[in-house]
Amino acid sequence: MTSRINRLILSVFIIIGFSPALFGQGLRVNNSNQSPMNLTPEQKIAIATQIINNYYVEETNTDSLVQEGIKAMLKTLDPHSVYSNPEETKELTTPLEGKFSGIGIQFNMSTDTVYVIQPTSGGPSQKVGIQPGDRIIYANDTLIAGQKLTNSKIIKILRGPKGSKIKLKVKRPSVKELLEFVVTRDDIPVYSVDAAYMIDDKTGYISITRFADETGKEVAEALDKLSKQGMKKLVLDLQDNGGGYLGAAGELASLFLPKGSPIVSTKGLRAPETVYDNPSNGKYLDLPLVVAVNQYSASSSEIFAGAMQDNDRGLVVGRRTYGKGLVQRPFPFPDGSMIRLTTQKYYTPSGRSIQKHYDKGKGEEYYIDMLNRYSNGELWTPDSIHLTDSTRYVTLRNGRNVYGGGGILPDVFVPADTSYYSPYYRDLVAKGSLNRYVLDYVDHHRKALLKKYPSEDTFTKGFEPDEGMEKGLIAAGKKDSVEFVEKDWQRSLPVLKAMMKGLIERDLYDNGSYTRAVNHFNPIYQEAVRLVNNEEEYESLLKGRKPANSGAEKERNYLLLREWF
Repeated sequence: MTSRINRLILSVFIIIGFSPALFGQGLRVNNSNQSPMNLTPEQKIAIATQIINNYYVEETNTDSLVQEGIKAMLKTLDPHSVYSNPEETKELTTPLEGKFSGIGIQFNMSTDTVYVIQPTSGGPSQKVGIQPGDRIIYANDTLIAGQKLTNSKIIKILRGPKGSKIKLKVKRPSVKELLEFVVTRDDIPVYSVDAAYMIDDKTGYISITRFADETGKEVAEALDKLSKQGMKKLVLDLQDNGGGYLGAAGELASLFLPKGSPIVSTKGLRAPETVYDNPSNGKYLDLPLVVAVNQYSASSSEIFAGAMQDNDRGLVVGRRTYGKGLVQRPFPFPDGSMIRLTTQKYYTPSGRSIQKHYDKGKGEEYYIDMLNRYSNGELWTPDSIHLTDSTRYVTLRNGRNVYGGGGILPDVFVPADTSYYSPYYRDLVAKGSLNRYVLDYVDHHRKALLKKYPSEDTFTKGFEPDEGMEKGLIAAGKKDSVEFVEKDWQRSLPVLKAMMKGLIERDLYDNGSYTRAVNHFNPIYQEAVRLVNNEEEYESLLKGRKPANSGAEKERNYLLLREWF
C-alpha cells in the first residue's frame, strides 16, 4: 500500500510539473527516518485531492471536494471573500447588471401558488395579456401550483434565454377555465429606484434599493422629474440598501458634488491607492440634502453617505450603518463559478475606514453584530457606541468631527420605534395572513377600485381601509390560527391599515406605492423630512453647531461629536 501511495504522489508531482528525481527514488510515507520534503501548499492540495479520490472508502465527487476546499480557504480570510457556484453566481450578479431575461412579472407566493402582482410595463407577459391577480398553475405543462416550490425554483422556471418561449396556464378569478398564454422571454430591467415622489410642494423623496449598473441614470431621471414638479430640497433614502457596485455610488455622488471633490479612495497590499474625484460639477450642487440610513445600509450606501458627510454636502440621519469597507473583486471561472475576493479597503474623503472589526476565520461572530447592537441598546440610543481619538477625522470644508472603524455615524441619531409592533402583528405578517387577505381583496375589487381611483394620486388621497377590511383581516388571521388579541390589535391597527393600503396600491399601480403608504410610520423618514425643511437647524448642524432652538434639542439626538472630547 505504501508503495502505491508513493507512486501516486510521484505521479501528481509529474502532472504539476515537478520531477520525481528531485525527491529521490526511496520516497516512503510515515517513515520517521525520511528527511521531510518541502512541498508548496499548492502541491499539498493536489496530492490530498488525488489521495481522497483514489483511496476514500466511498465514491467521491472531485468538483464538490474542490469547491469545499476553496470555501474553507476563503473562510480563513475576511467575512466577505466568498466562492459561488455557477447558479449562485448568476443569482448574485443579476440584480446588479440592470436586466435579465424572463417573462416580466412581479409575483408573490400565495397559498403555494404564483400570484401575479404586476406585469412589467411593456414586458413579455403584459404583451400577451397576463394581468395582475392571475395565478400561474402550469408552466410548460408542468404543474407548479401546490408543489411547495421555493421562490428561487420558480424564478429558475420562469427565467430563460432571450427569445425562448414558455407556455403558461393561468387561473383568472373572473374566468372558469384556465387561460393559456405563450410568452416569449425578453430582457427585463431591474430597477434601483424603489420610489420617487413629492412629499409636499417643495420636498422630493427618492428611495434606492441597490447600487447597480443603471442606478446613476435612474436617479438622474428621478431628480429631473421631481425638479419639474417643483422640488427645492431632497430626502435620499438608503435604509436597508445593502450596496452593490462601487462605481454606481461614485456616479450618484457626482450628481451632488463640485468638480474635483473626492468621493472615495481604495487601496490594498497588492493594489496601489486609487482616489476617485468628481470629474465635473454636479447638476444639484445647491439642493439641500438629507441622507436617510439605518443599520442595514452597507457598502456603496456607506460610500455615498460618507462622501456627502465628509464634503459637508448634506446631513446623514438615522442609525449607525453596517460597517462594510472592503472591496471585492470578482474572479470568474470558465464554468460560471466565481471567487469574490477582498482585494482592497475603501476610505471616505476624510481618510476614514468604516469597516467594522472582524477576526479572520470567525465569520459567525461578525454576523451576530446586529444582535449585539440590539442587545446593548444601540438601536435606541447612541451612548453604547465607543469612540476613540484614533478613529477621529474631520470633514473637509467645515471641520466637523467624524469617526471611522465601524460604519457611518449619522449627524442626527433616530431611535428605533417599536410602539406599533405586537405579537399579533408579527404573526399576521409572518404567517402570510396580511398578504393573502390583501391579494384576495384586490381579486374581488380590482375593477371597482380602478374605476373609483383611476390614478395612484387619487388612491393615495382618497382610499382608507374601512371597518369591513379590518374584520376581513382578523378573519384571515383566524384561518391561519392567529389568535385575535384586542390590545395588540388596537396597538398595531394604524400600521396594519397603512400596510393594507400600501399593498393594495402596489398591486394596482407600482412598487413605490407601498413605500409611500408606510413611510409615515418610519421615524427615520419623519426626522429626515422634518430636518430638511428646517433651514436654520439644517445649516447649524452642517456647520457643526448646535441649533439655536434649545428646547427641541433635548428631545433629539444630535451627534455633535466635536463636543464629545
